[in-house]
Amino acid sequence: MPTLRQLFLANNAQTTNFPLLLEFERAEGVYMFDKQGRGFIDLISGIGVSNLGHSHPYVINAIKDQLDKYMHLMVYGEYVQTPQVKYAEKLISILPENLQSVYFTNSGAEAVEGALKLAKRFTGRQQIVAFHHSYHGSTHGALSVMGNEEFKQAYRPLLPGVTFARFNDMNDLELITDQVACVIVETIQGEAGIQVPDKTYMQALRKRCDKTGTLLILDEIQAAFGRTGKLFAFEHFAIVPDILLLAKAMGGGMPLGAFIASDDIMSALKENPILGHITTFGGHPVCCAAGLAALEALIDEDLLTGVAEKEALFRKLLVHPAIKDIRGKGLMLAIEFESFGLNKKIIDRCIENGVITDWFLHCSSSMRIAPPLIITPAQIETACAVIMETVNFYS
Repeated sequence: MPTLRQLFLANNAQTTNFPLLLEFERAEGVYMFDKQGRGFIDLISGIGVSNLGHSHPYVINAIKDQLDKYMHLMVYGEYVQTPQVKYAEKLISILPENLQSVYFTNSGAEAVEGALKLAKRFTGRQQIVAFHHSYHGSTHGALSVMGNEEFKQAYRPLLPGVTFARFNDMNDLELITDQVACVIVETIQGEAGIQVPDKTYMQALRKRCDKTGTLLILDEIQAAFGRTGKLFAFEHFAIVPDILLLAKAMGGGMPLGAFIASDDIMSALKENPILGHITTFGGHPVCCAAGLAALEALIDEDLLTGVAEKEALFRKLLVHPAIKDIRGKGLMLAIEFESFGLNKKIIDRCIENGVITDWFLHCSSSMRIAPPLIITPAQIETACAVIMETVNFYS
């Protein structure tokens, strides 16, 4: 009888020749448990998904309640489905007034695809400005605006008309002209190793888009829902996008994304042609029920309060000559080492010792720190002790 691991390797498509092959039976709070019952502290939240931790009871109950009513009924946008309506209403109530129309998708990559189509359709322009070292997903359109040639060169030709600017560089704002349909940018760059832009730069970017009639798309797929200490990362910069992209933590652990714009912009998908963007499972009622419950729990349990203090604790405890830098905002942090080789050794030993972390696609010398927002100071101290022991072991 083959083991589960053997079946996984035999039957499940692999994305590398060296998968982690970690096998967990259950997860709760900030811990994931293997078959022997050993708990691992999750410092990456499934890459920014589990902001409330694993198996939050409010989310679980919302899923069970919706399962008793109905699951899939019809492609998105045709039927009035209570979970979609209530979640959209809640999102709009906490967003700026120009973000008033929610298009639910299955994932962040699909939100990117929909937003790029929407911007081109609304403006009638074809050119796009994206950024070096950006990451927006792995579908063809998302790859086209990814700022890392290594990850996309094998899939060319991609979308034409994409120009890449340097992130946080005022000089490159001149690349945004009245021929550009949209600028797509992560409010805080994630896979680049958590790069936080200057407030003055983000405000200048907003002004440049206004001047040229270019739509500003902010990708907050990783950064939203309290990850940075605010509900939405753009609040740190006192700007508002024309189109906002959400996913990851949006579904409370279920697959869900969205692009959000004004009624005027979003209405461009209604005609010439009709059904300008279609999805079968986007806005799945169970996913929307889970996402709404997660957002309500995030607000009701006041989980944003304390994020800055937890960031400060990580920064206080993770001090060592081998640590070259700690970048980020809130619980979206990167620890910089001198090389990928050292970083990978430290990550692997941390996992062996019960702390789950990883590296960044476009910044392999940095370790990701993005735990569930519910992590306690004591749990932070435990995780940091493991990291520091490992850093000392290799220093």
